[in-house]
Amino acid sequence: MTPGSPWQLLVALLRPHWRVLLLLGVALAAASALPLAGPQLLRAFIDTAAGDGALAVLLGLAGGYVLLGVAGQAASVGTAAVATRVAWTATNGLRERTARHVLALDLGFHGATAPGTLVERTDGDATAITEFFTSVVVRSTGAALTLLGAVALVAREDWRVGVGMALFVALAVAVLGRLRDRAVPATTAERAAYAEVVGLVEEQLDGAEDLRALGAADYALARHDARSATHLGAAVRAETAAAGVWMGVMGFVGVGGAAMLLAGWALERAEAITLGTVFLLFQYTQVLRRPLEVLASQLQEVQRAGAGAARIGRLLAETPALSASGTTPLPGGPLALALHDVDFAYDAAAVDAGRRVLSSVSLDLAAGETVGLVGRTGSGKTTLARLALRLVDPTAGRVTLGGVDVREVDPAELRRRVAVVTQDVQLLVAPVRDNLTVLGSAPADDARLRTVLDEVGLGPWLAALPDGLDTVLAPPHGLSAGEAQLLGLARAFLRDPGLVVLDEASSRADPATAARLEVALDRLLAGRTTLVIAHRLRAVERADRIVVLEAGRVVEQGDRATLAADAASRFHRLLALETEAAGRAER
Repeated sequence: MTPGSPWQLLVALLRPHWRVLLLLGVALAAASALPLAGPQLLRAFIDTAAGDGALAVLLGLAGGYVLLGVAGQAASVGTAAVATRVAWTATNGLRERTARHVLALDLGFHGATAPGTLVERTDGDATAITEFFTSVVVRSTGAALTLLGAVALVAREDWRVGVGMALFVALAVAVLGRLRDRAVPATTAERAAYAEVVGLVEEQLDGAEDLRALGAADYALARHDARSATHLGAAVRAETAAAGVWMGVMGFVGVGGAAMLLAGWALERAEAITLGTVFLLFQYTQVLRRPLEVLASQLQEVQRAGAGAARIGRLLAETPALSASGTTPLPGGPLALALHDVDFAYDAAAVDAGRRVLSSVSLDLAAGETVGLVGRTGSGKTTLARLALRLVDPTAGRVTLGGVDVREVDPAELRRRVAVVTQDVQLLVAPVRDNLTVLGSAPADDARLRTVLDEVGLGPWLAALPDGLDTVLAPPHGLSAGEAQLLGLARAFLRDPGLVVLDEASSRADPATAARLEVALDRLLAGRTTLVIAHRLRAVERADRIVVLEAGRVVEQGDRATLAADAASRFHRLLALETEAAGRAER
């Protein structure tokens, strides 16, 4: 799929549903034939009335005309229902495909793209395609069938009028075809501007508490007004482009319709057709006009769907930086972690400029060892952890886990055998059970879940919930920050990992919860390899070895007690700075 082929994406979405679409086409053909019978009944009514026909016959014709209208409406509803089902089935598959692709993209892409923008591109553009299927495809196909039928029936009455109508329809369709993509750039710009608004709203809602606390509400509103004004301008340009196309087409249709009516009048004056046939031609002109109006009115939806498909196509064309082709299994038990002369930068420009986050880092964690990783902010600690979790790949060098290059490991196996517990634990508005098993990627029966929650100190909390494991984690049954970290530990317990990465796992807990966390950590880390990322140095008290990072390089490592006692060591100086800062805070 290339970014420049939106219509190929639409065809690919429909292809698996060709059988249902074939049946839908038959139903549309039947539904499109119903409006064509109306003018025939109207001609019969007029000619019968002009010839002093029986009242019963006139009432029968009138009743048939009404029944045709009802049947046409029923057919429209039925075909729309089938089309809607097909559309949502197809585009839900597209949503899932796009979401999976987005989740597989690297951190650099996500860092440069607002979450709200991705939501709009994944769901909003797919919804535009759904509306295209449910509205444009059905109505336009029905309109096209009605056009063909009207031309055929008019030609049966008089071949000259039929030829004129056929030429008119061909010219009108040609104009529509040429104008189809005329407003796509404007519509694409409007969709992009709207995505920017959604992204900004998501960002502001996420930081609403800080914005209020800092008194930055006016600034946030000003940004929102500016972004909304940009979207309004883009929307006006898109609507103007679509309206211009629609008005041009309708002017063309009006001239053609008048010409057809004039031809019928001339034939009647020449006594070539009856008065009823004049009304018949006039009615077919109206039947003809309506499908062309439908085609013209649907142009904007076609453009919107084309723009949405193009944007999704560009998103799907983004290439994940991480290959997911590894198949090598990891050994059992605690996993040794090693970085071999690793360099890393988040983009190629930084590499070319010599600005690396990590430079020539070599580090070995023996199986079952606990290593504390410390350093100032920006020293590369988080990046090193991302390499261990294979959220990024090294720019140079390699990372091995259990002696296996992480790029060769099956991604599902890697996620199962490596656990991370951070200070910000992601929770779903979902039952406790799902929060443990879905995000923990470790299916387990209820007895196992209760045991693990009890082991991390959440047994009393679970017992107090009204529905136990079925309780939805949302107010008033949420979790404090410390309890959320205990839940994160429970997820790690369920996975039985060979490597555990702790990123300030107890930093947000109150003293009582912190004590429970420490007990749970002792249980979790026993017999496992552990990498502890420490922003506060007391978090590495359990470490067997300390590694100090500075400006992306390992500048010091050794036994914790030895480094702490050595006044010349960097670790000793970091401890002194932390102690001094704590003292100032107490004063």
